[in-house]
Amino acid sequence: MKFTLFAAAAALASTAVAFPITGDSVNCRSGPGTSYAVKKSYAKGHDVTITCQTGGTSVSGNSIWDKTSDGCYVADYYVKTGSSGYVKPKCSTGGGSCSAPKSNAATVDLIAEFEGFVAKVYIDATGHPTVGYGHLCTKSKCAEVGYPIPLSKANGKKLLATDMAKAEKCVTAMLNSKAVLNANQYGALVSLAFNVGCGAVQSSSIVTRLNKGEKAATVYPQEFPKWVHGGGKVLPGLVRRRNAEVALAKKAAGKALPC
Repeated sequence: MKFTLFAAAAALASTAVAFPITGDSVNCRSGPGTSYAVKKSYAKGHDVTITCQTGGTSVSGNSIWDKTSDGCYVADYYVKTGSSGYVKPKCSTGGGSCSAPKSNAATVDLIAEFEGFVAKVYIDATGHPTVGYGHLCTKSKCAEVGYPIPLSKANGKKLLATDMAKAEKCVTAMLNSKAVLNANQYGALVSLAFNVGCGAVQSSSIVTRLNKGEKAATVYPQEFPKWVHGGGKVLPGLVRRRNAEVALAKKAAGKALPC
């Protein structure tokens, strides 16, 4: 019995090992990615206890994010674990524990409708070269696109579907196993995140309610209409988009989450 108790205590101690932060003022976020809200910051040398690990935004080639005992996520790149791989179990609910489902065609079409299409490269209002359905170019002449420019609408939607991956991944990561969504309900939330940013959605009452097990059919009509403001004013375009997202979510479809 004594040996059993000692072994259990040793195992518990090994799981509670802390790891030092290697960067200066490293942010711990509400989800596994740089788009999530900052919950707190760690000073260099601060020891953190990791409860589980998951995939997220790549930081200098490392896409692992560590969930700390503080309940937030820090990029593993800034934590000295002694390994470039996983040293803790993968987070079992939410937190990117499964591959994000791809949005269906209805979701791609909805986002495309509201993003608008431009076949040639243009400079957007923020000064960034842009093409297609709002794709922000990362290389000269949008060389990363991989489709002939001027873009066809068909290729523009393929590019849009690729650009939506970030929103899909963070929506999947922010929801736990109590959040049950069909493909259209999932797509509506992806559209919202693509529009307003994943950090904003992750900290919203939408996600809080879904993660408590409330049904999307109840939550969406009550919560989505709140996201229609810009510059302190109600924007008609956002009203139309939120209405379209809620309408999409009301349509029957196969299960998307939990995966």
